[in-house]
Amino acid sequence: MQNEIISGAEIMIRALREEGVKTIFGYPGGSIMPVFDVLYDYTRGENKAFDHILVRHEQAATHAAEGFARVSGEVGVCIVTSGPGATNTLTGVADAMLDSTPMVVIAGQVSIAALGTDAFQEVDLVGLAQPISKWSYQIRRPEDIAWAVSRAFYIARSGRPGPVVLDFPKNAQVDMAEWKPAHVDFVRSYVPYPTPDEHAIAEAAALINAAERPLALVGQGVELGNAHNELLEFIEKAGIPAARTLLGLSALPTGHPLNVGMLGMHGNYAPNVKEQECDVLIAIGMRFSDRVTGLTSTYARQAKVIHLDIDRSEIDKCVKTDVAVIGDCKVTLPAITRLLKKNDHHAWRESFDRLYDMEYEKVISKAIHPADGPLLMGEVVNAVAEATGGDAVLVTDVGQNQMFASRYFRYNRKRSIVTSGGLGTMGFGLPAAVGAAFGAPERTVCVFTGDGGFQMSIQELGTIMENRVPVKMILMNNNYLGNVRQWQDMFFEGKRSFTKMLNPVYEKVADAYGIAYSLVTDRAALDGEVARMLATPGPYLLECAIKEEDNVLPMTPPGKSVDEMLLEIK
Repeated sequence: MQNEIISGAEIMIRALREEGVKTIFGYPGGSIMPVFDVLYDYTRGENKAFDHILVRHEQAATHAAEGFARVSGEVGVCIVTSGPGATNTLTGVADAMLDSTPMVVIAGQVSIAALGTDAFQEVDLVGLAQPISKWSYQIRRPEDIAWAVSRAFYIARSGRPGPVVLDFPKNAQVDMAEWKPAHVDFVRSYVPYPTPDEHAIAEAAALINAAERPLALVGQGVELGNAHNELLEFIEKAGIPAARTLLGLSALPTGHPLNVGMLGMHGNYAPNVKEQECDVLIAIGMRFSDRVTGLTSTYARQAKVIHLDIDRSEIDKCVKTDVAVIGDCKVTLPAITRLLKKNDHHAWRESFDRLYDMEYEKVISKAIHPADGPLLMGEVVNAVAEATGGDAVLVTDVGQNQMFASRYFRYNRKRSIVTSGGLGTMGFGLPAAVGAAFGAPERTVCVFTGDGGFQMSIQELGTIMENRVPVKMILMNNNYLGNVRQWQDMFFEGKRSFTKMLNPVYEKVADAYGIAYSLVTDRAALDGEVARMLATPGPYLLECAIKEEDNVLPMTPPGKSVDEMLLEIK
């Protein structure tokens, strides 16, 4: 049989097909043209293997790939050109790294012969990407492409997931080589799934069995490890109340009786206070972000800390651990569960109720059922949550819209929240919603955004228009950079320095893109307009005129302990 000799560009496309890729987000340019030339033939006709989504900015390609990966559990893929095309992806790479999102970025590069000459659109992408990616690599020869792609996908999706960047010089795209599919499932010195220590498992189980006031902190690691059922068996057997991090919100259904709310600076009052009262704290697939711990010197000092994580580097990084269980939580959770005694902890669980009632009276009821005045973000989120019944995918931008949406949405299904956690990237929401719609085409995708974040990626309305992406966009417009304004009011003597925004007429913007639109200024019309949005096929922009001084509460002020949350602003 004669060996098949093809271009490096075609080897790249075939290697992506071998990895099961079907959706690519991208933007063509000079240094990646050979790849796009080949891709053309693979996106149409009988040979169609991919859908290519042309975004309007390379950063949007990465956020779309993130949204796709979060809801589908697959690796998100984007292809861009060199120079500014490549550097525009770096925010998304950093975002994916902090939030453990599997993604492969393929960027064009000038030919090897031109490297180091300051050639047109040349930049040291590998050097720039190394600190913010799981792996970055320059493919210098066509013979190395299939191996590099397989290795990239293996690293991106295995263990603690993350982004990989492949720098692809033009000579490697146009030179010819033999097509040989590659399969990488081992990398020396890389142990993605550590073998759990049986002694640590026994120690963890013993601490939990002896606990009177255990509390589980559930992170995104449960979602990434597909350990939802294992989590339920664990907390239900031992009767352990469980709180969730921002990225772990859909790891446990909202209505589960052991769910005690959301952790963090703007989380629920009860779990934040109870972190300071529990005697055993069980962290599952979460990294003790500063937004969760507040002042670390006072955080959970009274508790024995058990930390379950697949990434050894997270142990003792922020909070001192008494028992570390290293491994995939899909394996470690059932191993601990087998050793647990059946328990209920009824009195301890009931103690959360009083604190929840306090929060409901002082915060929640006023946020979702205000008596009068302008519209509030909480009631808008609540209206959409009730109308979608907890089955929709929530996508958020960053800021007050993110916190209100995360707090008041409902989560009945896994992989139902897509938000920028660690990096807090404004402009994330709109392109991430596009990706989520392609990653879960059978589900309703609702993206909540403020006017600030919306304008950071407003050009992606073009992507939505061209592909008729059926995202439901809820624009909560308060004419401010709301989160910064809240901090200015609380901590900077009310000096609102450059946070007031003059907005365009969004009805005209939506009309220009051929997107259905309506404006809500009166709460009496809110439910009806939400129903209209959800019933309208295709994309929809629902603008809500929000009270300018709407504040997110509760709030743990910076530099304070988690049990010093404010339920109201004096």
